[in-house]
Amino acid sequence: MRTNSPIIIGCIVVLGIGGLNALADEAHSVPDPRAEAYRQLGHWEVPSDPYIAVPLEARKTSPARLWRRGAFVSVQVNVDGDGNNIVGDAANEPSIAVDPTNPNRMAIGWRQFDSIASSFRQAGWGFSDDRGASWTFPGSIEAGVFRSDPVLAADSLGNFFYYSLQVPGGSFVCDSFRSTDGGATWDSGVSAAGGDKAWIDIDRNGGLADGHIYSAWSINASCCGSDVFSRSVDGGASFEAAVPVQESPIFGATAVGPDGEVYVVGRRSGNSSQFIVSKSVSARNPGGTASFESAAQVDLGGNQVIGAGPNPGGLLGQAWVVVNPAPGPRRGEVYVLVSVNPPGTDPLDVHFVRSSDGGATWSAPVRVNDDPTDNGAWQWFGTLSVAPNGRLDAVWNDTRADPGGFDSELYYSFSSDGGTTWSPGVAVSPAFDPHLGFPQQQKLGDYYHMISDDVGADLAWAATFNGEQDVYYLRLGAGRLFSDGFESGDVSAWSAAAP
Repeated sequence: MRTNSPIIIGCIVVLGIGGLNALADEAHSVPDPRAEAYRQLGHWEVPSDPYIAVPLEARKTSPARLWRRGAFVSVQVNVDGDGNNIVGDAANEPSIAVDPTNPNRMAIGWRQFDSIASSFRQAGWGFSDDRGASWTFPGSIEAGVFRSDPVLAADSLGNFFYYSLQVPGGSFVCDSFRSTDGGATWDSGVSAAGGDKAWIDIDRNGGLADGHIYSAWSINASCCGSDVFSRSVDGGASFEAAVPVQESPIFGATAVGPDGEVYVVGRRSGNSSQFIVSKSVSARNPGGTASFESAAQVDLGGNQVIGAGPNPGGLLGQAWVVVNPAPGPRRGEVYVLVSVNPPGTDPLDVHFVRSSDGGATWSAPVRVNDDPTDNGAWQWFGTLSVAPNGRLDAVWNDTRADPGGFDSELYYSFSSDGGTTWSPGVAVSPAFDPHLGFPQQQKLGDYYHMISDDVGADLAWAATFNGEQDVYYLRLGAGRLFSDGFESGDVSAWSAAAP
């Protein structure tokens, strides 16, 4: 691994976990002035507390368990070598990669807080080779290095990439790590431009751009001023100099269409109700310079919310863009979903729009959640993915069962007609209190992440079932997804009919 380090204010080696709370005051007694300056400007992905190293042998554990809701089973990912929950840490903002050549292999990355007494976070990860029935958590990609905003993706050959923000010397940059063994190990990484709240996607269309990696990030915390997009055309070996994105959308995602076109979605900086979808056709040409030829303002029927209700220190949901890859009349349709605050008394809903002309024009917003509009419920962390057959999957956290409160259940819905209609929302998890286990940072992160296939979807998400923030894997879909073989590891029984 590389030896470059971000701003580390100190290093405390803890020989036991019982005294971690007493260390919190000491951790906060030495703030970094550069980090404080960034926070005054609204940037929170910067070091503020020292690294508190907790040796593996000193970590207390509690039994991990499967968390069920009907046929849906959430499996904890951040567990020790015996499959137990680790007490006193925190894990959030998970992102998942699934091997398209062998879907039994997957990896999940997250923001790893070894101790909730410190906001210092690292690039945690876990991997599975049995379709998510069990997980191995080796630790952090670079122990003791401040990292945040993890995003994972896989190329068509089954290589995994872990895109990660760090803040060396007070500047925002990202690195990309590569794994050729299903996430079991990672290389030493390469510099990949970047900035705060970045997202990546990889072309897997089989053409000249197959294997291209595309990343976009926020103009407000960028390595490169107004240049907020980079790509790799050599399989992640290097990343090109950053270029601008029309309208510079922030707090969103990146997606590749079936013809290699690249979309970046987000809201306009300084205006939470104006959403932008920018498009590049030239990025797919490995011999030319990437540029964004067009951008469209999209009405999503509300504004994006930051720092409120169930997630007081973070996004209530990032904007998502996906593109329909299925042959037929909907091929190339572009879809956007985000949790927004709509007009009226409802604090947050999941809204969806569609473009049938490559992002030039957009449909009116559709409300995906189907609860009453006057119940005061929060539908937050809305997350979208699209299957190879064109089915759309959506999940969100939902407080409808806790009137006036923030206890949340994970809900799921799907659409088989390009998002025109959605199936009734189904609760797929037990309820949890999102305000538990804050790691000196009052949020459950800013996002979940989901990858769909023709019979279901693989979701990486976070919850507080153990009284602290942990990362979970959940297989989604219609019908009975898991047989009794789940506990025995009989992955041959893991199947479901397409919705």
